[in-house]
Amino acid sequence: MRKRKYTYRKSTNCLLVGVLVGVLFVVSCRKTGYPKPYGYFRVDLPKNTYVRIDTLLPYSFDISSHAQITFKNEPQEKYWIDIVYPGLNAAIHCSYKEVKGKLYDLSEDAHRSVYKHLVRADDIQERFFSNPEQDVYGIYYDLQGDVASVAQFTLTDSTQHFFRGAVYFNHVPNKDSIAPMADFIKKDVIRLMESFSWK
Repeated sequence: MRKRKYTYRKSTNCLLVGVLVGVLFVVSCRKTGYPKPYGYFRVDLPKNTYVRIDTLLPYSFDISSHAQITFKNEPQEKYWIDIVYPGLNAAIHCSYKEVKGKLYDLSEDAHRSVYKHLVRADDIQERFFSNPEQDVYGIYYDLQGDVASVAQFTLTDSTQHFFRGAVYFNHVPNKDSIAPMADFIKKDVIRLMESFSWK
């Protein structure tokens, strides 16, 4: 009786080993698999048209017709706005301050804010901007890499007004997935700077 149990177990084990070897043989004969590249959702960007914002703010400029202005309601943030792109899940956060003899401090604060991103940035390019007819001077910062803010800028007349803006997306940054949208908004920032005027 014992001999039969042993034989039965032995034949069952042999059968299982045979099936396992057969499965491994079939699976191992398939073609080699390669990892697929990452894919991102296609974003169809609209053709851009611009409209002039001319409100009670001490400044005026052109914005994309696809953007919306939201005003800050805090007394210490008077004349601060957000230029929101609902379709792109992004915004340009803009602040305004009177210079009151503190141009150096305001400029340094903006500069430090930009270079905090150096930890994640591949590169930060600065471009100086000048429009003497409108008494508008500034710096445009183009940030490259997986950074929280893809572009920042400052504008001033150096005596009374200081305007600062920063582009942020409302999700974890990934330079490859947001590249088309970032380029779209960067063009809007350039247009904003070129059309900017003080009141």
